[in-house]
Amino acid sequence: MKIAVLGAGAIGAYVGAALHQGGAEVHLIARGEHLRAMRAHGVHVRSPRGDFVARPHATDDPAEIGPVDYVFLGLKAHSYPSSGPLVAPLLGDRTAVVAGQNGIPWWYFHKLAGPYEGLKIEAVDPGGATSKVLPPERAIGCVVYPATVIESPGVIRHLEGTRFSIGEPSGEVSERCTALSEAMVAGGLKCPVESNLRDDIWIKLMGNVAFNPISALTRATMAEICRHPLTRRLVAQLMEETLDIAARVGSRPAISIEKRLRGAEGVGDHKTSMLQDLEAGKQLELDAIVTAVVEMADISGAEAPTLRAIHAATDLLAQCGAAGPGSGSSAPKPASA
Repeated sequence: MKIAVLGAGAIGAYVGAALHQGGAEVHLIARGEHLRAMRAHGVHVRSPRGDFVARPHATDDPAEIGPVDYVFLGLKAHSYPSSGPLVAPLLGDRTAVVAGQNGIPWWYFHKLAGPYEGLKIEAVDPGGATSKVLPPERAIGCVVYPATVIESPGVIRHLEGTRFSIGEPSGEVSERCTALSEAMVAGGLKCPVESNLRDDIWIKLMGNVAFNPISALTRATMAEICRHPLTRRLVAQLMEETLDIAARVGSRPAISIEKRLRGAEGVGDHKTSMLQDLEAGKQLELDAIVTAVVEMADISGAEAPTLRAIHAATDLLAQCGAAGPGSGSSAPKPASA
């Protein structure tokens, strides 16, 4: 099995190292000091489950690799529409694309029976640009649960979690999903093949859509947001509206808001990925996490007033590019909403 990890950052390098340990042929695509360190010394994974070093091939040029069986996307979702030059050399006739992204994927309504089947979500597939680069037929959905950070170039700190849920947009348990799951398990990861991955997407999104924007607006950690009564209530309202939207488009994830809140609070004083991006002056991952959900509210007729207000505030924040000095330690924190 030949796998390319496009965007071998914290999650991508961790997945690639694990797959390499399990016997797959892995190629990491990265850049800068991180790439140079991986080329020279391999990927050092530091984990409570045991440290290890993997030495897969690492490059900044996908043309060196050629067509693969699977492309694992470690890029942020807003990079997908412009990723064509990087993705194209990796695609063969049967290459599958595994999108380890947060939020609503561009393929969401692909092969989803019902009134919205085949609908494009403009926020994540602007003018069909993402589908043109990454045809939905190639997509294997992936919900990423582990928390990892790049501790230093070439060094990945794995903090918790090993589960990568995957699934076909159609819901079938396909041969390509089963083979990928087996390769992930051989590398020490959990990789269930879900017949309804969209429920998993919404369960994770319940946290992302609430904690990510609130943390960016307040500079607070997840635990701080949960401990403050007013923001805890705000999170619950956002989760309630998100579940309403999910139900309107056919998903009813089996998890309570209170359980989701307790799980997020248990993560502790960690900064969300959106707050980390804000402090680093990077583009905020709003399109897939917030804007797409608002668009789905429009499509399905949901009111979602709290979500719309939070979206307006974070959209302005993103346009202003106001990356403040942040709060607390400057050390990297995992994204675990």
